[in-house]
Amino acid sequence: MTTEKESPIVRTSGSRMAKGIAIIVIVMAIGAAINIGMGDFWYKFPPPNQLKIAAEQPTVVTPTGKTVEISLTFVESADLRTLGFNKPAGEEGANPDVEVTVGDKVIIHATNDGKMPHAFGIVSNPEDPNTILFNAKLKSPDNPLLKGESGTVEFIPDKEGEYYYICTVPGHALLGMQGKFIVKKAEGGAGGAAAPVQPTGNKVAFDLSFMESSDLTKLGFNAPTGDANANPPIKVKAGDSVTINVVNNGKMPHAFGIVSNPEDPNTILFNTKLKSPDNPMLKGQTGSITFIADRPGNYFYICTVPGHSLQGMQGNFIVE
Repeated sequence: MTTEKESPIVRTSGSRMAKGIAIIVIVMAIGAAINIGMGDFWYKFPPPNQLKIAAEQPTVVTPTGKTVEISLTFVESADLRTLGFNKPAGEEGANPDVEVTVGDKVIIHATNDGKMPHAFGIVSNPEDPNTILFNAKLKSPDNPLLKGESGTVEFIPDKEGEYYYICTVPGHALLGMQGKFIVKKAEGGAGGAAAPVQPTGNKVAFDLSFMESSDLTKLGFNAPTGDANANPPIKVKAGDSVTINVVNNGKMPHAFGIVSNPEDPNTILFNTKLKSPDNPMLKGQTGSITFIADRPGNYFYICTVPGHSLQGMQGNFIVE
């Protein structure tokens, strides 16, 4: 007589399987509801690699009224082993020293006369192209000047010292594409801390909107950074009454401020704080701020939510 043994395989019934699937679906639904309900909260926090420690607040300076224009060309040796500005490093005329004064308006015209792609920047450390100063950068390693192309960068140096102008494409400065950029202290007090200007009675207004790319990797005012309409420069006269109207046309929460350092949202100027990272402007919300731009200089308007300025949400605010 044959005796059947119990199967060692554990089986389940159809009803148990249905219950298990139902539990999984319920858990997924709860997770989705939490994600949607807390979406505005999650968007407050950028990825950790986009956060930076607040930098020391730069000194606000009075423009000297002097404009210094400099023309530089990217050049290479025939074998591409030696690079330089105006001539390959080591040759006469290569990498000339540039001297300016604190508060001068500096305009640098750069042309790529070489075969390789290049980019320009003024840095504190010629071995580190990320140590950009005075917001003096033209193009980038990811979006360089190609052969025959040219560009211009304008800025006002606000701190005396000996710095460097370099090609910011990795390795190019080490191959010789670097020169000294010397900022001297202004004589007779010019270029020092800017003195407040009396109101002119003139009123100006500007409209800005917070915008994001569809994948949320690029931010900007009026359009995501990189778009021709993104981050338009704002120019006003010292003493003007300035009104800025802001609307959040994006999905993420934002806040507004005019700062002396675009990498440090704590360097607010003119009492232009509109909302904050802890109490931001949500999708569809609007706000307005009016102030007197009483100190001449080159400043920046940014989103003060940490990381957003670094993703492109910053523009020039110039008080003439």
